Amino acid sequence: MLIDSNILIYSAKREYPELRNFLNENVYSVSVVTQIEVLGYHLLTENERKYLEEFFDAASVLKISDTVVAQAVHLRQQRRMSLGDAVVAGTALAYELELVTRNIQDFSWIQGLSLLNPFETSS
Repeated sequence: MLIDSNILIYSAKREYPELRNFLNENVYSVSVVTQIEVLGYHLLTENERKYLEEFFDAASVLKISDTVVAQAVHLRQQRRMSLGDAVVAGTALAYELELVTRNIQDFSWIQGLSLLNPFETSS
């Protein structure tokens, strides 16, 4: 599983304990772009930042390889998308990982990309 930025930001908030449980029960990886996006998020409280720093210390952080770059370029050639989303999707494709995101529609057009929205499965 590759965890998207929005899932981590939600998981740091008190009102989403089921999301923290989901993350604790699964083996996960994150893109280095997700690490930058999440820890750079300007609205994090100090407690949220500490939680997320611990998360990244425990996670497998996947670097941007040549294969990830090629996948991201190919995706951006097909359709307009943010650089961050392209790198995250490219990482999931390159490493053959399911992308866990709340923004399913942003990625649903990508062939070969497996998606999971834990907000839909945990209710």
